[in-house]
Amino acid sequence: MDAPPLQLLPMASSHRGALSPACTQCAEGRKMVLFVTGVCRFRCFYCPVSERRNQKDDTYANERLVRTDDDVLDEARAIGAAGTGITGGDPLGVIDRTEHYVRLLKATFGPEHHIHLYTHEPNAEKLQRLARAGLDEFRLHIPHYLWGPLAADGGAYRQVLEQAPAWGLRRGVEIPVLPDKEPELRRLLLALDRIGLDFVNLNELEFSETNDAKLREHGYDTSRNAAWSVAGSREVAQRVVREMRLATPLHYCSSRFKDGVQLRQRLIRRAERTSPAFVERTDDGTVVFGVVEARGTRSVTRLGTRVAALARLRPGDYRLDFARRRVELAAPSLRRVAGRLRDPAFVVEEYPTADALEVEREPLNTAAFPGHARVGGT
Repeated sequence: MDAPPLQLLPMASSHRGALSPACTQCAEGRKMVLFVTGVCRFRCFYCPVSERRNQKDDTYANERLVRTDDDVLDEARAIGAAGTGITGGDPLGVIDRTEHYVRLLKATFGPEHHIHLYTHEPNAEKLQRLARAGLDEFRLHIPHYLWGPLAADGGAYRQVLEQAPAWGLRRGVEIPVLPDKEPELRRLLLALDRIGLDFVNLNELEFSETNDAKLREHGYDTSRNAAWSVAGSREVAQRVVREMRLATPLHYCSSRFKDGVQLRQRLIRRAERTSPAFVERTDDGTVVFGVVEARGTRSVTRLGTRVAALARLRPGDYRLDFARRRVELAAPSLRRVAGRLRDPAFVVEEYPTADALEVEREPLNTAAFPGHARVGGT
């Protein structure tokens, strides 16, 4: 069988053959990321999971810490999710929890809600259990020390991949590209091609706060392409996709594609659905608006009344954030009156996510500068 033609994607990504439905949904920002646990027994030296989540048994739906099922469902609705990607840690390490979420999502959003799972564990019993619950697809992470023909040591991975079609599951392999393991990677891809997988995904290897020291111990350095990418990972991946003629669909996903396309599209979708009308939505998926922070024991409600009167705002033109003790309104409206306020006023740029990560803030009045003596005022 002839290899499919090479297809180029934005941000230096590429593929041969059809993309997984899950990858298509990710690129469109329509896939919720359900991080079911940070616990993983494999502890790969290149694992990029953040310090906040690494080996912590917490669940996140995108950036939202999950405490109830409603947190998961609300986050899916907030981005208009057409599917969910279950990841970790290792989701098979908390199989009861993972099965619960698969059933919950399918029952709520219907059988067309596409669910894929990423795991290190080649466990046929657990995967069959999830298939019965409604899982559509799984992606095996094969440890780098097993890259090759998948003979004796890699036999468990081969067996699961060969058996999965009988369970009604699409199956693939997803691994980071280690730049010093190109020969082993090529041998693995040939072995996987003989099995006849639905796809293989190659990810650019990345530095993070948790893997930086170990990556450097292995002799890896940062790339000129992006400060967080590992030098050589992109080049090896592109060479492999370009040169190897496999029947199996092969996809290289760059770090820049994950941030510049997948994440950006998800942020844009969430901003469209959750942000109030008075915010400015940027092309990067962030939101810009004005905030006035209540100082001391000042009532947020009274501050809102004061700001609304000064700026001549209607009820829908501003919002009270009691958790962060501030009033939110359109940036141009706040600029007009900030000088008449004794409470700190800023224009802020944030991600429209549950954790509302702030990107930048611009002080608008004297009270907004550090060290300002806050006395009296209206």
